[in-house]
Amino acid sequence: MTSYKTPKLLIFDCDGVLIDSEIIATAVHIEVLAAHGYNIAAETYNRRFTGMTDRQTYSTIEAESGLRLPAGHHEYAMAEIGRRYASDLKAISGVNEVLDAIDVARCVASSSNLKELHFALKLTDLYDYFSPNVFSASQVSRGKPAPDLFLFASERMNTSADNCLVIEDSVAGVQAAVAAKMRVIGFVGGSHCPLGHAEKLLEAGAMRTFSQMAALPEILSS
Repeated sequence: MTSYKTPKLLIFDCDGVLIDSEIIATAVHIEVLAAHGYNIAAETYNRRFTGMTDRQTYSTIEAESGLRLPAGHHEYAMAEIGRRYASDLKAISGVNEVLDAIDVARCVASSSNLKELHFALKLTDLYDYFSPNVFSASQVSRGKPAPDLFLFASERMNTSADNCLVIEDSVAGVQAAVAAKMRVIGFVGGSHCPLGHAEKLLEAGAMRTFSQMAALPEILSS
């Protein structure tokens, strides 16, 4: 069994780790993109863009397809995602119990913007577990897979990179943690994670993966 240095700070990604949101957001994004003439399967969208900011995603799509997304595209997509979150969004199973059980400093570092993060975390009754330590890629120059967000979070939390442990569900997020010289484990329990996703996270540099959030306290104590 792999032995882990006890972290002083847990850095949680949000979408797909704390909340089961990726499957909802992806469905909206591909519907809106299709309305503008860009068709992509959900599995392909998740494989290519999960963990990145929407700005990075739109830039890549426009560069590759020659399509120019209309003004208001992002705002429309976010409004629709917000409507579906209100009726369908759930916290990852077991995450409340885990956060109650873990006695380690923690924060959120997500590619979503701060307004979306606060809305989603409050909607799922998770905000108070982290407030005010909720950080967004909108606060740094470069999103994942660049290390900027995780380094920003560790600086704000006054914790060195080697004392951080990142919990991530995306290849881009794992790559960002590795680039920040932080340890990272991959969570594959979100509804959007396909077969073989754990292997992709390991290839990207995750120390290990897990699929049940309830297993996290045992992982931290091993």
